[in-house]
Amino acid sequence: MDDHHLPEMAAAPTATARIAPIVPVILSGGSGTRLWPVSRESFPKQLWPLISDRSMIQETALRATGPEFAPPVVVCNEEHRFLIAEQLREAGIEGARIILEPVGRNSAPAIAAAALLVAETAPDAVLWMMAADSSITKTTALAAALAEAVAGARAGRFVTFGMKPNAAETGYGYIEVGAALAEAPGLHEVASFIEKPDAATAGRLATDGRHLWNSGMFVFTVATLIEEMQAHAPRVLAAVRAAITGRRADLDFIRLDRTAFAACPNISLDYAIAEHTTRAAVVPADLGWCDVGSWNALWALGAKDEAGNVSLGDVLLENAHNCYARSDGMLTAVVGLSDTVVVTTEDAVLVMHRDRAQDVKKVVERLRAAGRHEAAAHNRAYRPWGFYESLINGERFQVKRIVVKPGEKLSLQKHFHRAEHWVVVAGTAMVMRDNDRVMVRENESIYLPLGCVHRLENPGRIPLELIEVQSGAYLGEDDIVRIEDTYGRS
Repeated sequence: MDDHHLPEMAAAPTATARIAPIVPVILSGGSGTRLWPVSRESFPKQLWPLISDRSMIQETALRATGPEFAPPVVVCNEEHRFLIAEQLREAGIEGARIILEPVGRNSAPAIAAAALLVAETAPDAVLWMMAADSSITKTTALAAALAEAVAGARAGRFVTFGMKPNAAETGYGYIEVGAALAEAPGLHEVASFIEKPDAATAGRLATDGRHLWNSGMFVFTVATLIEEMQAHAPRVLAAVRAAITGRRADLDFIRLDRTAFAACPNISLDYAIAEHTTRAAVVPADLGWCDVGSWNALWALGAKDEAGNVSLGDVLLENAHNCYARSDGMLTAVVGLSDTVVVTTEDAVLVMHRDRAQDVKKVVERLRAAGRHEAAAHNRAYRPWGFYESLINGERFQVKRIVVKPGEKLSLQKHFHRAEHWVVVAGTAMVMRDNDRVMVRENESIYLPLGCVHRLENPGRIPLELIEVQSGAYLGEDDIVRIEDTYGRS
């Protein structure tokens, strides 16, 4: 069996006995600050290959493929839309609907938007809500648990998955398991939800046999979710309904009305519905689940050497024990350390004890307060046409590497404060410069004076790579006046 696909839960429905589809809803709105410096706002953890050669969002989407599943609905930050669309395409996921949140408003508004959209064409559908950044290793157990959850959802239950604890984890919420439900085999009533506890409470909850980790995955019908929203979170439902009504198409994306969605309360599904509904049920399960929310979690998931170390990239270990070492850039040597995390990127290094994994976000908060770009963005910035990365920053000049995918082009633009000089090192560039169109080949260059209207295009079949030298009084990325853009950016 393919580890990334669930086995079929039932035979395909016939025309005379139609079964409502299961619609995967993937929420991809977080920034994953506890996995800094790899995960940042511009390129968060769900877009990285952290546990396999696929990204987290690809792994998540591939769990829900097969005849019983409809294409997924993905709710994401509008800044990540092209990256997510490209990663889904690479994973072979077709027909996905991608909803763009104009502002972050937590999981309750996000799932409400997905439900109202699905209700327009499949009002009897079952929704399987999951975060884009969790790991599940036991796919056969997942198929069995999902089948029980779907049956319970079709019986009108608001179902969550409870994971058997294997540690006193303070970073998870807990579910107190109630009586078994006779009408829904495998499901139990939810006696209570418990927010992230302190260490002593977590130790008790993890070992008393009555509590499970709250995975944050839910299964319910469209009708059940909308009814519970109306009963317990009517302001959320009303605002999101207005945002869906006022939506507009943006290329292949669904852009919610900004004003309506911004008026929505910022609240999680747990607070809005799960802790208040009388329909809550839980499926106890052991799925090899992990909320990949810290470097310590990645150490626990990773393949270890004989000394208990996990290493990725250009890493050299000498007399190290139970360490997690990752390099996305230069050679990283770890000598004589135990229980330590060492992460190297092109512009930042993190070194910490594995027990302090929850404190990384404090570093990010301090970087934000200091106005440091490393808090939110990588040295490499991805765009729908490719990417660029800064190589040298000096006074009144900057050197960048730009890579443009075959067939793609940048916006038609101009700058008020800088001139640019492009040197092609691989591929062929078609450059529009004011009223001229100039073909620039490898080892050739072109100068773009301040204020000229220009556009860069890759007409070839291989990536176009060039070196850009900027010079001028102001070199910020906001000194771009877009006159025309293929991707609908302003």
